[in-house]
Amino acid sequence: MEKNKKIIIYGTIVSVLIAAGLFIYTVYASQMLSYLSSDPKACINCHVMDSAYSTWEKSSHKNVATCIECHLPVGDEIAKYEAKARDGWNHSVAFTLNTYKNNIRISEDAANRVQANCIRCHTSINETLKANADKYHNAHNNGEIDNQRKCWECHKYVPHGKVRSLTSTPYNLGIKENLK
Repeated sequence: MEKNKKIIIYGTIVSVLIAAGLFIYTVYASQMLSYLSSDPKACINCHVMDSAYSTWEKSSHKNVATCIECHLPVGDEIAKYEAKARDGWNHSVAFTLNTYKNNIRISEDAANRVQANCIRCHTSINETLKANADKYHNAHNNGEIDNQRKCWECHKYVPHGKVRSLTSTPYNLGIKENLK
C-alpha cells in the first residue's frame, strides 16, 4: 500500500511539472506577455495581422495612435483588459483553427469601440460635423450625428489603406524581418 501512495505522489508531481512546463513553453512560444503591452508590434505576433500593421505603419495615424488607442476602450483599464482578453481569445481560436477569412472583418463590438475612439480623438471636428450634419452626415435628433453610421463608411482608407487582405497588401509578408 505504501508503494502505491509513492507512485501516485510521484506521478502527480511529474504530471504537474509536465503541465507547468507546457504552460511556460506556450507562454514563451506565443509571446503571450507581449499582449499586455501597448506596442503595435505585439499585434503582428500573428501573421494574419501583418497587412493591418503594414498599412497602419504608412498611415497618418502612425505618429498619433496605436492599435490599442483605436481598437480598445480608453480610460477604463478594466474595460480595456476585458476587451483585450475577449478579442485575444477570439483571435487565438480563429487563428489556431484557421476559421478566419483572408480579409478579416471587425466584429460589431470592436467596431463600436473604434467608432467611440474616432469620436474621442476627433472631438474638435465634432462641432464641424454637427454644423454640417444636414449636408454630409445624416442629421437626426436636433443636429446630432447619426450614430448608426461609422466614420469609416466615408473615410474608408483611414488608417489601414485601401487593401487589407492577407494576400493583396504589398510588402505585408515578412514585416517582422523588416522591423529588426
